[in-house]
Amino acid sequence: MPTPIKTMQIPAPPHPQKRREPLPWHKPKPAEEDSDAPRRVDEILRSASYRQADEDPEFLSRYDVRGLRLQVDYLKPELLLEQHQIEHTIVVFGSTRIAERGAAVRKVQQVRAESESDPGNRVLQLRLKTAESILAKTSYYDVARELGTLIGNASATRAHHRLVVATGGGPGIMEAANRGAYDAGAKSVGFNINLPQDQFPNPYVTPELCFRFHYFALRKLHLLLRAKALVVFPGGYGTLDELFEVLTLIQTRKIKPFPVVLVGKAFWCQAFNIDFLVDEGVIDLEDRDLFWFAEDAGEIWDGILQWHERAGEPLLAD
Repeated sequence: MPTPIKTMQIPAPPHPQKRREPLPWHKPKPAEEDSDAPRRVDEILRSASYRQADEDPEFLSRYDVRGLRLQVDYLKPELLLEQHQIEHTIVVFGSTRIAERGAAVRKVQQVRAESESDPGNRVLQLRLKTAESILAKTSYYDVARELGTLIGNASATRAHHRLVVATGGGPGIMEAANRGAYDAGAKSVGFNINLPQDQFPNPYVTPELCFRFHYFALRKLHLLLRAKALVVFPGGYGTLDELFEVLTLIQTRKIKPFPVVLVGKAFWCQAFNIDFLVDEGVIDLEDRDLFWFAEDAGEIWDGILQWHERAGEPLLAD
């Protein structure tokens, strides 16, 4: 008769990380076998070549690896925005120097006191004039904050947050827009940038939607990828850079046109003379219609909604 086959006992599953008996490479070569071995192993472990690539800052900073840095600079915000189901943004830009009224008043008082103690100091006189000019513009902070609230309310009344405020994440006008959304209990995005000097994000950006870019180009890309409007308040070089880049992209139809609203006609008509450019023939008459002026939050928001209605793409459609 054949020998009966014994039933095989099923072994217990092994520990996912630990072993009962170590493998040969779990310990370095001991000094008993080679007195110089520990020193040589330590030298290898400290070598830059032995660092894992994604944990090696020096390697990741090399010129040759720029392509990878560009990819991850783009990919991280993209994945997180998708995760939070952010589909559309209203981008708000403007001066980082235009503060809320209380802060501007304190600045004027401080500089005025310094100027009065040294009346012949022309630098202090100029600083006082600048501080007073900023104080006169604090109404724009209020408008940006109210606009953020209007957009935030439009988003918060829905079951999703597909439409949100997006800014550069910094202080001033951008803080005001994020703050307005925060007041409404809505999410908002901040696209900050790494600069040689420390730059802190404003405290009103939704924490999980505040990003810091290495490359300006990737930051600009993300500012526009989901944009359904650009609202531009008075500002300096950075504000003008964003404005003219968007106008150029729309003019050339490199991107699909969307509303561009310049807040504060008196400021913008001095900052650049659009009619002069048309008269000189360096832009076409139709390029004059790529933007319009507005003065208050309701006018801005209503204009954006009307533009999208006329385009056959209602902004708040579910």
